[in-house]
Amino acid sequence: MSREFEPDDDEDAADGLPPEPSGHIGTTGAGSLVGFALTGLVLGWLLRPVSIELGGVAPRVSWLQVLALFFVALILGSVAWSTYSSLHKRHQRIEPHRAVNRLVLAKSCALAGAMVAGVYFGYALSWVGVTAAELANERMTHSLLAGLASVLIVAGSLFLERACRVNGGGDRDLA
Repeated sequence: MSREFEPDDDEDAADGLPPEPSGHIGTTGAGSLVGFALTGLVLGWLLRPVSIELGGVAPRVSWLQVLALFFVALILGSVAWSTYSSLHKRHQRIEPHRAVNRLVLAKSCALAGAMVAGVYFGYALSWVGVTAAELANERMTHSLLAGLASVLIVAGSLFLERACRVNGGGDRDLA
């Protein structure tokens, strides 16, 4: 059942338009980050045995993957710093749609970064104690570095999320 809009004495009502919703977006919670990271950890830990069972070869983690993740972390950190400087140091305003875009980017990258970090750390964990496999140490080292880069992505995302705070900086006062 739908509700009809009933005009008030607002200026929006005079235009025949419904009033703009006033909602708040909260910060990304630690519980959701931990949940995504643990899910990724289990998936990453299962990746080696499942891939060996299905295809006979465990996937390699290349330097390109590691460097790409560090690059994404660098970009998020620079966007976060730019946003923080604009809003809190220079007291400039950001257009609302840009602020929302940055907030959505931050929230999605925080969750994705937590999942990816879990996958890489889980994959590295699956190689602990394996000495017979060729390139085991390389896979473990590259996975640990990729996991570290993913943690930096989460940190940059959370910084960007907090840089978008307005109206006193409470948890519920995001752009």
